[in-house]
Amino acid sequence: MEVTLNGNNIYFASDFHLGVPDAQSSLLREKRIVRWLEHIRHDAHSVYLMGDIFDFWFEYKRAIPKGFIRLQGKLAELRDAGIPIFFFTGNHDMWMFDYFTTELGIPIYRKPIVLTSANHKLMIGHGDGLGPGDHTYKILKKFFNSKFCQWLFARIHPNLGIGIAHYWSRKSRISNTRREEKFQGEENEFLLAYCREVEKNTHHDFYIFGHRHLPLDLTVGKHSRYINLGEWVHFSTYAVYDGKNVELKSFEG
Repeated sequence: MEVTLNGNNIYFASDFHLGVPDAQSSLLREKRIVRWLEHIRHDAHSVYLMGDIFDFWFEYKRAIPKGFIRLQGKLAELRDAGIPIFFFTGNHDMWMFDYFTTELGIPIYRKPIVLTSANHKLMIGHGDGLGPGDHTYKILKKFFNSKFCQWLFARIHPNLGIGIAHYWSRKSRISNTRREEKFQGEENEFLLAYCREVEKNTHHDFYIFGHRHLPLDLTVGKHSRYINLGEWVHFSTYAVYDGKNVELKSFEG
């Protein structure tokens, strides 16, 4: 995908995990995210929401999960103002289908893509299932992404299906982390390993991913960096590309 900035900024954020660990804290986080979207609208060329925006999401044919209306309303407002917005599915909201595209004009991506500007190439995606290890999840991801699995879950009444999903969410990593993730050294960063492997064959100036839940800015090669967007339960971090550089920032502290 080729982009022309014309002096504006591209914004990236991921891992809002709306819905956990409880309704009140999720609502406060949602309001903070809405304030952030309002804050960046004055100079946003486009906004990329990079997965796990919701801690669970499944679109039935005529029903979607209850709540998150403030975020949806703000996204609709920005789209009506002409600001392009793009969604990537994560491991928690991989069952997004056509609701956001049909209702809001927001495209959905399921795999990493490459943005090309006049100055740089940026590979961007959520990050789940990439790099070495995590073989069990990679197998499960193929099953969850299968038409059969989606058809099977759709047969469950929404009251029960979404209830089961909320039970899973309460046991998720982000719900049960009492403090933020810790950096364990470059040799243990699977997404960094993935970026370095890709870089051997094809140069990208920046690799931007979520999923890791830790804000990171690490060297991939001599002229290449890996940025992880962190998450919004503990950090409220995001990245901005201004045509010259990618910078990690924190909203409201």
